[in-house]
Amino acid sequence: MPHQLDIVYFSWVKERLGRAQETVVCPETVHTIGELIGSLKASDALYQDVFSDLKKLRFALDQDFVGLDAPLGNAKELAIFPPVTGG
Repeated sequence: MPHQLDIVYFSWVKERLGRAQETVVCPETVHTIGELIGSLKASDALYQDVFSDLKKLRFALDQDFVGLDAPLGNAKELAIFPPVTGG
């Protein structure tokens, strides 16, 4: 059964993609955040550009900070954003 996931984008990621969020159906071969990002990059040159340096991004799965190797499981939401700095 396909897994549907809401992706929410913040800051320059949102600006460069031209959208604040989208819903994707994860391919059955996708099990981690890294694999999902790879699938998105393979689908469109815009994703290739925005996700070209993953060290500049942070990820939260259902509001918990995680790494690229985190399993998607039954998560409902993935947030993608640059590191937050304080002042």
